[in-house]
Parts: sequence; structure tokens; C-alpha cells
Amino acid sequence: MGNIFACILLQCLLGYSSGARILGIFPHVAKSHFMMSEVLMKGLAARGHEVTVISHFPQKTQVANFTDISLIGSMPSFVSTVPLDDIATGWVYTTVKIVSELGVTGCEKTLSHPPVQKLMNSKEKFDLVITELFNTDCYVGFAYKFKVPFISIVTTPLLPWGYERFANPDNPAYIGNIFLGHSDRMSFLERLVNTVYMKILQWEYHYWFDMPSQMIARKYFGETLPPLADIVRNTSLVLVNRHFTLNQPVPNVPAVIEVGGLHVEVPKKLPEDIDKYLNESEHGAIFFSLGSTVRADTFSQQKIDAFLQAFSVLPQRVLWKWEGEALPEHPKNIKIAKWLPQADVLGHPNVKVFITHGGLMGTMEAVFNGVPMVAIPLFGDQFHNVRNYEEEGVAIKLDYSTITKEKVLRALKEVLNNPSYKQNAVTLSRAFRDRPMSPLNTAIFWTEYVIRHGGASHMRSAALYLTWYQYLLLDVISVLFLFAAGSLITAYVIIKRLLQLLKLKSSDKAESKKLN
Repeated sequence: MGNIFACILLQCLLGYSSGARILGIFPHVAKSHFMMSEVLMKGLAARGHEVTVISHFPQKTQVANFTDISLIGSMPSFVSTVPLDDIATGWVYTTVKIVSELGVTGCEKTLSHPPVQKLMNSKEKFDLVITELFNTDCYVGFAYKFKVPFISIVTTPLLPWGYERFANPDNPAYIGNIFLGHSDRMSFLERLVNTVYMKILQWEYHYWFDMPSQMIARKYFGETLPPLADIVRNTSLVLVNRHFTLNQPVPNVPAVIEVGGLHVEVPKKLPEDIDKYLNESEHGAIFFSLGSTVRADTFSQQKIDAFLQAFSVLPQRVLWKWEGEALPEHPKNIKIAKWLPQADVLGHPNVKVFITHGGLMGTMEAVFNGVPMVAIPLFGDQFHNVRNYEEEGVAIKLDYSTITKEKVLRALKEVLNNPSYKQNAVTLSRAFRDRPMSPLNTAIFWTEYVIRHGGASHMRSAALYLTWYQYLLLDVISVLFLFAAGSLITAYVIIKRLLQLLKLKSSDKAESKKLN
């Protein structure tokens, strides 16, 4: 009876669907980016929609209403084989350079890929296009080609170039740039840096990302394709991987929908050997994973040794996602595996600490399960994420460039032995989970909302139609300033004239007295 009621309630919340045809384009080569989009597209397929998905990660088994257009072979793997010392610089432009190159290269490789070309030259019809808001907007050309509304999904909080297209407030006084490790309470210097980086990254997106992508997009969609920057201003809405419990509260226009944790599921039963290993961890376990993009074996040998030496003196067992062939001479309390079901491991009650690079997907899984963290931010939004978790008291930051046995031990012992980290993690987990609808159901509702209404122009903020000086009220301020200045000048002239008249009148009286 309860399940029937839940199904009826869900149907009422989401509304009835007529089975739309939806095209999703997710060509970034990092698996972590696809996780969120994959859950959404599968959810839409389960609702009866016919979805077509362009990605590097086709389904391994057939899914009803789900058609893959595989990009495998069009781009090299993104899993890092480059030493982390070369990319974990902590410098914003290391990330921006990599991201821009991947975006522009991916645009050409994807649009020229034969299966994609076949779709572009077909007479297929769709009701909605979904793209990722990340490192290129060239795929919104599909919405232009098929003449349908489109929405975006972003696997991070909004990027610096994502605010303007929705006229979403991005005040740098308290909204931190996701490429910087700032909280929402910044010093003067941090606010100065935050403001400068915000504007520079917006300009760079135009010149490094948008202009090259525009040339490639017109090559494949035709010279009549409008500027990509104009097309994206018609985005119906964006599904953003953030939640105010983790990323601090910010004002959002109606078209910006928070669905943080969309990819997170209730933990499933672990493989027998992993479950046994964790169950028998008398003092609990430490889980070490750098996600799907970074390989642990690309750490320098010095840093690997620092971790091994630190783990060797701890009573806890360590479960380490290690992609290399072997980990020579590792302590007996370490178990390595090339792949681990990360979310399910984090759900095991014996996991006491999660060692992570601070990626948003993995850290959201840790928050969901109430697991405190030792975080080693390497690039991208990881510094921003880790700062947020530090503010919430659920993580300690470990600086990658200065990793030593002593620093690893100090961080792990602090999280393991100070109960406040676990208490804060449980409290944060409870707040993160407490929502009127799950992230997936929220995303499906708003996706279907756009389909039902043929777009969502009525959700568009009027700020989109203002110039920058109108938005900042500089024209109004200028008029008010001129009025105030004019009033002061007028008052000054009048007062000066009155004083002159009074002085003249006084002089006349004095002269008259002399004559008398």
C-alpha cells in the first residue's frame, strides 16, 4: 500500500508525460562529468521519453527508450597519464588552458565523427536538446538545427561564464569563483582577486573558448548559425550540481535549478571480498580514491612513499583505488583495487575517513553518507569545494605540493580522533538529504516542464535585456549625480548671489549713513 501511494504521489509531483524525443549531447571525455547526465537521461527514459545520447560512455546493457551514439575512438582517454606535479600547480590558468583545449578540440572531433554526422544529416526530429554547460557551447547548434528548446546541465556550481546567460547574480563580494579557494566570507584582498578573476575569465571564455568554437560550429551547422553567445541566452533553464548546504546560499533566478547530488544513490551491497575486508576492520577503515579522472600511480614516488609510511603506523585498514599493476612493498593493512564502487564503499559503516582530491561528485557521495574527509585539491573546482567543506568542519585540506608522512598522519589522526568531524558530517548529511523532492525527481520535473511549455521564456529574467551599465544602474546613478550636482551648483549660485546682494545692500546702507 505504501509503495502504491508513493508511486501515485510521485506521478502527481512530476505530472504525466506523453513521451517526448530528447537529444542529449555530453561529449566531454571525463567519466565524472557524464555520471550526472547519465542518471538524468536514464530517469527520463524510465518515464517513457525516447532519449538519444551522444557520449564517450555508451550503456553496457540495453536500456529501454535509450539510444547511444558512441564517441569512443574520437578522442584520447582523459584519465591522466601525465605526472600530477605538472597539472596540480594550484594556478587557475593551468586548469583553464586544459579545459579550453579539450572544449575546442572536442567540438571538432565530435561534430566530425561519422555517427554524429549521420544524425546531423538525417531528418530526425526532437522535442528538446540537453547540453552540458562546461567548456564549449558549440553543441547548442543542435537546438538551432532542430528548432527546439534546450536546457543545460552543469556538473559543478555555475562557472564564471555561466551566470550572464541567465542574468543570475554573480556579485564577487560574496560569491566565490569556483576556480579559487575562497569562501563566501572574503577578506578585502580575496574580494579584489575574486572580482578580477571573474571578469578576466569571462573575457577569456569569449576569446579562448567561444570564438574558436563559433568557427567550428558554423563549419558543420552552416554559416547562418547565429553567434553562440546569442543562442545560449535562450537556454530555457540550467540544472546545477550544487546545494546550499555545501556551496553556501546564493540568489538564483527561476531558470537556475539546484539539483546537487543528482548522481548519488542509496549504497548497494558491496562485492563480497570488499565487504569482508571492511567488516573485519576492527579499528575502522580509510578509503583512498581520486575518482575516475586522476590515477593514483601518477603521484611522484616521494608522495606515494609518504602515504605508505603514514598508513603503516595506523591501526585502521586502508582501501586504496590504485590503477597501477602493483604497489610494491605496501603495508599489510592496505588493500588495493583498480576499480571500486566508490559510493557503495562510502556507505559502509566502517569507513571512517575518505581521502579524496575534492572532486564534487565524490565529496557529495561522502556528504550523503556522513563520512569526513582529508582532501588534496589538485585543479579545477576542487580548491573551492574543499574550502567549503573546511568551513563546514567536515574536512581537512592536505596541500599536494608539501605532502610528507608527518602531514598525512597529522591530518588523518585529527579527523579520526576528533569526534567533531564525524558529528559535523552526520549533521551536514541530514541537511543535504532533507528536500521536498529528490534531485533526480526535481531535474525530471523541470525538464518535462520545459517540454510541456515548449520552452520556458517566461522564466527568463528581464536583466538579460539590460546592458551592463543599465544592470549596474550607472545611467540612473549618473542622472542622480548630475541632478544632485546641478542642484548644489544652483544652490551655490543662488546663495552666492544673495550674499552679494546682501553685501551690496549693506554697502549701500553704510554709504548712505556716511552721506547723512
